[in-house]
Amino acid sequence: MATTRTPRLLNCSATSIGTTLQPLEEMTSLFFKMNSYDIDARIADEGRVPLVPLVHVHEISQGGQVMQDENVKVTSAVVHHPPIVPSFGYRFDAADRSIVISGDTTPSDNLIRLAQGADVLVHEALYVPGVDRLVARVPNATALRQSIMSHHTSAEDAGRVAQAAGVKTLVLSHLVPPDDPAITDEMWIDAARVHFRGPVIVGKDLLEI
Repeated sequence: MATTRTPRLLNCSATSIGTTLQPLEEMTSLFFKMNSYDIDARIADEGRVPLVPLVHVHEISQGGQVMQDENVKVTSAVVHHPPIVPSFGYRFDAADRSIVISGDTTPSDNLIRLAQGADVLVHEALYVPGVDRLVARVPNATALRQSIMSHHTSAEDAGRVAQAAGVKTLVLSHLVPPDDPAITDEMWIDAARVHFRGPVIVGKDLLEI
């Protein structure tokens, strides 16, 4: 699925790892290598079954149906989150509801099509007035601001996407900035409601809807 990024680190450098593996295959392989001591110890000492054979990586490179069983159908759409290509949003259709998760993206027509008529759209959001305060904390402020503004979606545009898709409820998530005390939940909601007429919820860890 190739949507995983390394954590955003400030003032750090890293050594590249050469590989011919696909992105999720590489990530999974490195995860098992990183945790091999613990995994092997638990197999030997606790009688656990080997973990590696239980994990099967399935890469995708374009939108479409990802999987379907008796409980849920999962569909993806390519969204726009440079420089990560491809990046995906996902729709989950169950018997009683449909939920769409935008992933990291700028405003996306593909996402609007994917989310048509969904019960819930969980969309990333940035609050533009807070970005300058966020980047002011770091020496690479200019580059970081350009990255944030060109790779993500404002709360107003998240509302625009939700309205165009005709979703019932919009949940703002992956908030940027996430920790600015000057930005209240009401400010996030008011920004999304510039274009969206339905209920708006500010996502929190462990929130149940």
